[in-house]
Amino acid sequence: MKTLGVLLSTISAPLRRWNVRLAAWMMVAFVLLVLAYSAIFHELMAAEGRSFTWGTSIYWTLTTMSTLGYGDITFESDIGRLFSMVVLITGAAFILVLLPFVFIQFIFTPWMDKRESARAPRELDADLRGHIVLTHHDVVTDALIDRAKQVKQPYVLVVAELVDALRLHDEGYDVMLGALDDPATYRAARVEHAALVATTSTDTANTNIVFTVREMSETVPIVATANSSASIDILELAGADQVLHLGDLLGRALARRVVGGDARTHVVGAFGALQVAEASVSGTELVGHCVRDLDLRDHYGINALGVWRQGRFERTRADTELQDRDVLILAGTEQQLAVYDATIGSQGEDRSGDGTRKPVLILGGGRVGRAAGRAFEEAGVPWRIVEQLPDRIRDEEHYVLGDAAELEVLERAGLHDAAAVLVTTHEDDVNVYLTLYVRRLRPDVQIIARSTLERNVSTLHRAGADAVLSYASLGATALWNAIGDDRRLVVAEGLEVFQVRIPDRMVGHSLRDIGLGERTGCDVLAIERHGIVSAPDPGEPLPSEAELVIIGDEAAEHAFLERFPAAGQGARGRRRARTTG
Repeated sequence: MKTLGVLLSTISAPLRRWNVRLAAWMMVAFVLLVLAYSAIFHELMAAEGRSFTWGTSIYWTLTTMSTLGYGDITFESDIGRLFSMVVLITGAAFILVLLPFVFIQFIFTPWMDKRESARAPRELDADLRGHIVLTHHDVVTDALIDRAKQVKQPYVLVVAELVDALRLHDEGYDVMLGALDDPATYRAARVEHAALVATTSTDTANTNIVFTVREMSETVPIVATANSSASIDILELAGADQVLHLGDLLGRALARRVVGGDARTHVVGAFGALQVAEASVSGTELVGHCVRDLDLRDHYGINALGVWRQGRFERTRADTELQDRDVLILAGTEQQLAVYDATIGSQGEDRSGDGTRKPVLILGGGRVGRAAGRAFEEAGVPWRIVEQLPDRIRDEEHYVLGDAAELEVLERAGLHDAAAVLVTTHEDDVNVYLTLYVRRLRPDVQIIARSTLERNVSTLHRAGADAVLSYASLGATALWNAIGDDRRLVVAEGLEVFQVRIPDRMVGHSLRDIGLGERTGCDVLAIERHGIVSAPDPGEPLPSEAELVIIGDEAAEHAFLERFPAAGQGARGRRRARTTG
């Protein structure tokens, strides 16, 4: 019945003018042909000495043209039978053209168009609010959409071409058809009620989109990516609230993962006064000690949330023994982290026998590799880039021209003296190859690799990388953390900090009694009550009308929300977690 209703509604839909004109001419020709054949029939029957009315003549013509041929009226002469064959052949040919044309053009095609329009709508529901508007489909928005689906955050992907929109719809995306430079498109996308507008296309296209959206709404948060640092100011002038230079962000994130440079804390985000930071333990007095023996909370006032170990996050327990190349995840105030830095921060410097710091080798001199080099320069860490394109060579001190897949080039760049190797090309296949090659040449060196696609992260780990950062994941993280009403901070790939209301089942019980970590894999960083964030006391009963700041990976968060489903109601709220580049 629903299909019939759609079909009937399309019959009265506006028709294309040229189709109507052609159909009208065909109908006129058909009527004239019927009249001509009926007149000839009338005359030939009179020649045989038989007389029929004009109604009978038209009846015979239609039954013959339609190939029904009842046989109740037939010619006896050869000329009459020859005429019958002409009527039969021309009539059948005419009907085979006319009827399919009318059906296809005026019924079937409008019906299909209406179905296609339903798959790629040009306007969103009038009651939709708090959604994410995306204007470009790439690996970054793919990762962002995956996160939106996990927490049931509505989104729409605006697509300019119908073919692309239908393809993406069939692949499971929520799409809307519209020109990206048309204000009507964003009016139809209800940007004034959106939680975020994110555009990740070229710098010029992003500028046009940002400027157009800002004219539609002065309040909607707009985040744009920039391929060139020169475009950042232009995008901000166009109206972007935040401009993300993803190449620079990824390069600096890769540089932060290098152990042996120093053991200082690097803040990755904050919930109010509570900051979440990473710190290498390599070369420090922490190596070889259990967490219980360090008393980080008593000495520095900070909590050890977990460690990155060989690219994987592990929760810290009292008996967790810290190993060389572990990276601690710490939580504390700015002052508490500063005290930690003053004591532990400079212990991890990796130096050669002559006292100089060992260099870091960067394979790939693109935007990501150059950004990592700048980060090392600012930190005072020696670095060299291996690049095979001559136009990317900036100076002979820091750049080595050549193919990183050649042993002679790597030796000339100083592979055997390097403290770490960063693999930063934009092709995952090349990165896997180089990671395997470097691991064979230097089994002891730390390798940090870049992955463009998230699915290749595990492949790079198997190839020998100690840590892998995904371009898609980092970009999606930066966009996700820009949502103004979301209390969720992605610390690193697969690890998130989120804020939820304390479930009724937990009120009045202590964290020690609940055993949250053992039961779900989550850890409580802090408790927020009346806008005040404080470190949790494991033995103190949890209050009502308060919220928990929790850290965990995807599986741990899923386990927490399954065990305490009411807590999901508080997963969105008033304040956005701040992120630090």
